[in-house]
Amino acid sequence: MQARMRPFSKESGARDLDLPGVAPSRQKRSRETTLALLRAGADMLRTRSLAELSIEALCTEVGATVGAFYSRFESKEAYFNALMALAARDGEQRLGDIRRPSPDTSLDKLCHIIISGIIGWIRNHEGVLRAALQHDDTRPDKWTPFKALAKATTMRATPLLLPAMGKGRKAAKTRAIAIGFQIVLGTLVNAILNDPGPLSLRSKEMETRLAGCLLLLLEAEVGQPTPR
Repeated sequence: MQARMRPFSKESGARDLDLPGVAPSRQKRSRETTLALLRAGADMLRTRSLAELSIEALCTEVGATVGAFYSRFESKEAYFNALMALAARDGEQRLGDIRRPSPDTSLDKLCHIIISGIIGWIRNHEGVLRAALQHDDTRPDKWTPFKALAKATTMRATPLLLPAMGKGRKAAKTRAIAIGFQIVLGTLVNAILNDPGPLSLRSKEMETRLAGCLLLLLEAEVGQPTPR
């Protein structure tokens, strides 16, 4: 079963769709149509590029007219911007939800919690993220929100991981965390774009292996001697 994007539900309010280029949907039925179009597009992008996403096919999928689409979205570009904004919003919410389970939580467990959250977000928005990366060739600014989100992920994870790495050498350990996330996120971007294997985004082993890689890198830094 394909994962659904968390911001999309029939109970979503008008404020959830307060996005640039999207006409306000105050009536419940109109709002449900807007949500259905966004949900269908996110699912369709899992198996096709943004260029291959036909507005006619999208509207047919949800039983809406092309006119109904353009009464809600200024353009296909505005529609895609809305999909990216919702994905970024979900990522920001997930970051805010990350909590250290307890003061004595092991570094191993923390790495698994954080990596699992990152991969869960990517799985929910895989098609939109792939389209954004592909779109980046012609519109570099389109990937900017996700670059900012990647940086925010590192900043959010650092104060969670540092206490589990012990005292001392804070700057070196902070640097190791940043490099660790660069490796993790680079691997995931490659999986989104190219799916080179042997592990796919859907594989549970992807979570286990990446969490293990992050753990090994951080443990190596922990094991470095403190300068005298």
